[in-house]
Amino acid sequence: MLIAQLSDPHVTTGLLAAEPASGLHRALGRVLAVRPRPDCVVITGDLVAHGRPDEYAALREIIGRFPLPVHLAAGNHDDRESLLDTFGGTPCLGGGFSAYYHVDHAEATVVVLDSLTPGSSGGQLGDDQLAWLDGVLGGRPEVPAVVCLHHPPVGVGIPAADEIRLADGAALAAVVGRHPHVVRVTAGHLHRSVTTAFAGTVLTTAPSTWVQSTLTMSADEEIGLVGEPSAFLLHRVADGGCVTHTVQVSHAAGSTCAF
Repeated sequence: MLIAQLSDPHVTTGLLAAEPASGLHRALGRVLAVRPRPDCVVITGDLVAHGRPDEYAALREIIGRFPLPVHLAAGNHDDRESLLDTFGGTPCLGGGFSAYYHVDHAEATVVVLDSLTPGSSGGQLGDDQLAWLDGVLGGRPEVPAVVCLHHPPVGVGIPAADEIRLADGAALAAVVGRHPHVVRVTAGHLHRSVTTAFAGTVLTTAPSTWVQSTLTMSADEEIGLVGEPSAFLLHRVADGGCVTHTVQVSHAAGSTCAF
């Protein structure tokens, strides 16, 4: 199974809308050019810039005609109510009306978590959602599982980002560690590609389809945005494991497709 992970498109409306929208559209077109085509796309949060209903309408316009399944995760820039109003009951949220859900593909279970904490740039899952995750992972132990969320559950050595990571990352690790069939944990939020060990598996974060953040590893230096290449991650789930490729979008000569 091939899962394309896009992240942090920050779709908006108005005078500043063109670049984020174009970045997401280009990335989705690049996904369609991959052969064989991915089975689904997961967008790991910060779907829009300000959580406004008109921004979710713009996002729906971009992904509405996309021919592959798209699964959406909430990030700290999102608004849960507006997200559910726009995409609740659709395949984008697993057909339900919750921002955390799972989709049982034949070759893998895709689990999408909701780490949005209103009023905070950091994230948290909470005991109820973690218990739900434990039950979902226990339901198909014979099938590889990929767990997707916005906030990374561990520090990555970027102080400004580490201050707003997932608050209950240790609790998530305890749940994931009980289920060895979790072949990947995926996150966004950083606007950078990072890989690390986590709870007996591998954690990867996807770059943004819009703009990247600086690699600011000193606490006395301000983190910023930089026009580094946009990209997405391609997770190949096979033979009981997962291999992840980085697929360049901007600054690349790769083929793309219209939709």
